[in-house]
Amino acid sequence: MHLKYNVFAGESLERLAALSDGLFAVALTLLVLDLHVPVVEHIHGERDLASALLTLTPRLVPYLMCFLTCGIFWVGQQTQFNLFTKADRNLAWIHIAFLFAVTLLPFSTALLAEYLTFRTALLVYWFNVLLLGLGLYASWRYACHAGLTKPEVTPEHDAAVERRIVVAQTLYAAGAALCIINTYWSIAFIFLLQLNYAVAPRIRPLYRL
Repeated sequence: MHLKYNVFAGESLERLAALSDGLFAVALTLLVLDLHVPVVEHIHGERDLASALLTLTPRLVPYLMCFLTCGIFWVGQQTQFNLFTKADRNLAWIHIAFLFAVTLLPFSTALLAEYLTFRTALLVYWFNVLLLGLGLYASWRYACHAGLTKPEVTPEHDAAVERRIVVAQTLYAAGAALCIINTYWSIAFIFLLQLNYAVAPRIRPLYRL
């Protein structure tokens, strides 16, 4: 009897986590490359430097947003890994697709930074976040269905993970929809939402997820 390759392929969670950590690190590094030091020839004093740094603010806000996005989704992925017993070929490819969305973050962030007032740029950034959420949701649903979760994972764990993803993506979509009024409203809403997720363990969260 022949053993099928797909039965034992891609079972290492450790290698998948290592690949994920590497790509997240690269994405975070590429983000900061979009922030450029003011040109020396244009700086003749403290006031010129302060003014030049002030002009970087529109690029700094999307950078902070994307940095938070990377952190939030890295934590989300690592949380899932901690609840899995192992991976398989299908789960590995789901996470490779998730990492594809991670690698797009520097582009969608740079686009938003360059075109802050354009709805299209804001929607591209939101779509990137949506892909990340779909990746984590597909990962969790598949792992539960395939029996890859640890025995101690309860229905409460299952509900909490799903609720976290679904509610977050709903709020992201609501934030993106605010671009109908003004893209700055969308950016402010998404930024505050991300801050809430980042600091929720330390203070009372706006939404108990």
